[in-house]
Amino acid sequence: MTLLLATPGAAEPWLKILRAEAPDRAVHLWGQTDAQTLATIPYALVWKPPADLFAPLTGLKAIFNLGAGVDALLAHPGLPKHVPLVRIVDGGMAAQMAEYALYGVLHVHRRFDLLAQQQAASVWNDPGICDPAETRVGILGLGALAQGVIEKLQPFGFPLSGWSRSPRSVPGVTTYAGLDSLPAFLAGCDVLIVLLPLTAETEGLLSDARLAHLPPGASVINLARGALIDEAALLARLDSGAIRFALLDVFRQEPLPTDHPFWRHPRVKVTPHTSAATLPREAIQQILGNIAAFERGAPMQGVIDPTRGY
Repeated sequence: MTLLLATPGAAEPWLKILRAEAPDRAVHLWGQTDAQTLATIPYALVWKPPADLFAPLTGLKAIFNLGAGVDALLAHPGLPKHVPLVRIVDGGMAAQMAEYALYGVLHVHRRFDLLAQQQAASVWNDPGICDPAETRVGILGLGALAQGVIEKLQPFGFPLSGWSRSPRSVPGVTTYAGLDSLPAFLAGCDVLIVLLPLTAETEGLLSDARLAHLPPGASVINLARGALIDEAALLARLDSGAIRFALLDVFRQEPLPTDHPFWRHPRVKVTPHTSAATLPREAIQQILGNIAAFERGAPMQGVIDPTRGY
């Protein structure tokens, strides 16, 4: 059985691992494979596929996304509707994202954002130390990546809460579910970590009206997708000081335009969508495990429900 690899970046690291982990499978590269062969390939491993990728793949049995986020792939105009779409579940990203989230929370908790502003103004002033019990951390989205964030934060003693669209129970976390509970959840977040997938239902979820539910001086860490937040509303609240600080890794437009106010805002720290990256070996092992399961008629891990967007 053969595989097709289609990625805009360097293919060699993926090829090397595929050949080591699956020496019995032929691996073809998009752009270097003839149409007759493409029509026989059952499995495609893709990331940011070109618009014409799927048309010649008439024998596809499953599509594997080389990452956790599938919003861009679901919007692909040529995506076959009858073929299972499978995402990477973790793929080494949970630990990386947990590190990033922990850094963001500690940055706020230990008031490094305030200290940076003081340094810029040559001000020597001790802002004091905050009791961890007084820094309430809320996680918007309780999927697989959120679990790693929660595990990393729990030893510090921060009160943790979490919100999801449907009810979930997480040990040590006060949970909320459904849109009706979102205002109450936000009102208890001194630091809000955004980890929701982007779907038709979540786009623009953090509107100006919902951001207003955050307590005065709250901070926002967005590790998910920029389109989840009304960026103009966030900027206005940062300008006014209603929101104290924002650590932003994702944006509605990427790369972030060079003239965007976020770049130079004193209350914002920008990173270029680098909070976590798929580790190729872990991702390939997971994909090969799913293919083996598929071929023996067992369920695959990470199958996407297109109607829900994740």
